[in-house]
Amino acid sequence: MKFSQIAARLGLPVQSSLSSDSGDDPDLTGVAAIHSAEPGTLSYIEGGKFATYLATTGASAVILPQDAVLQAQATERGLPWLSSTDPRLAFARAISIFYQPFQPQPGIHPTAVIDPSVHLGDQVSIGAHVVIQPNVTLGAGVCVHPNVVIYPDVVVGDRTVLHANCVLHERTQIGVDCVIHSGAVIGAEGFGFTFTNGAWEKIQQSGFAVLEDGVEVGCNTTIDRPTVGETRIGANTKLDNLVHIAHNCQVGKSCVMAAQVGLAGQVQVGDRAILGGQVGAANQTQIGADVQAGAKAGLHGQVAPGSVVMGNPASPYRIFLKSSAIYNRLPDMQRTLRDLQRQVADLQQRLESSQSEVS
Repeated sequence: MKFSQIAARLGLPVQSSLSSDSGDDPDLTGVAAIHSAEPGTLSYIEGGKFATYLATTGASAVILPQDAVLQAQATERGLPWLSSTDPRLAFARAISIFYQPFQPQPGIHPTAVIDPSVHLGDQVSIGAHVVIQPNVTLGAGVCVHPNVVIYPDVVVGDRTVLHANCVLHERTQIGVDCVIHSGAVIGAEGFGFTFTNGAWEKIQQSGFAVLEDGVEVGCNTTIDRPTVGETRIGANTKLDNLVHIAHNCQVGKSCVMAAQVGLAGQVQVGDRAILGGQVGAANQTQIGADVQAGAKAGLHGQVAPGSVVMGNPASPYRIFLKSSAIYNRLPDMQRTLRDLQRQVADLQQRLESSQSEVS
């Protein structure tokens, strides 16, 4: 595909120097990272941090930010370029031009076990050894990869993809255009027990899990159903691999959670919150909208909207940096403290000796 054709697909203006008759409009066969790109590929740069790669990259064309310096460098090298206010987004869309995930053809594999009460929409694809139990509804264009198990009374919205070996437990509701990756378990029993007569007695988990439209759930992530009510994940939220969402959690829209995030029961997360890897939130923590929590942060109580926090227990980012600097100096501070203690003890001993001589 010609570079100018890709530019048109991306909705970006083609530079005036580009034409199909010139060497400025190369044929492109794929995309690549700027540091490892080879001839025939399209790459991108987000900002000046990666400017040095413009001199060495093997890419045949690049997407650049609206940065006159970078654009001049590309022009001097004779490297065709396009300009975007969001080069990363433009590059992501360029990837989709060259690559689409595997999508099996519509149809039902003969080894699938499907209850007669199941309602299937148009153009559904169901893979080998899938088990679908009674009263399930799959919307149009749903893709169910091999070995998926769907418990009774589940609803799956149009065009949702269920990857191999994921499990949807009873009464789970999945919206349209969701992606559930391999090994994920949605709507399993929450961790509910009560201690009585010296033993733990199970509390039945009669609630259900809800994933709104456009949610993506990573491999081996678990979202539990509650004792009563619902566990809800808001529209367009993205969960990485190995995330755990406990019973009755309410996660807002367009949130992002990196690997190994763990939310205890009844945690509330506001819209657009970003939680780094291994962030943990204690029971009933309330995390405001637009919060950003750094990796391994421990969240408790209430986290104000718009906060940027780190550490365990979590503290504001600036305070965390100051505390970290002090922490690294603790050995020196301890030695100084011991020296001061010895000096004070010596002065006290001299004072007592002086008082003794006077008396």
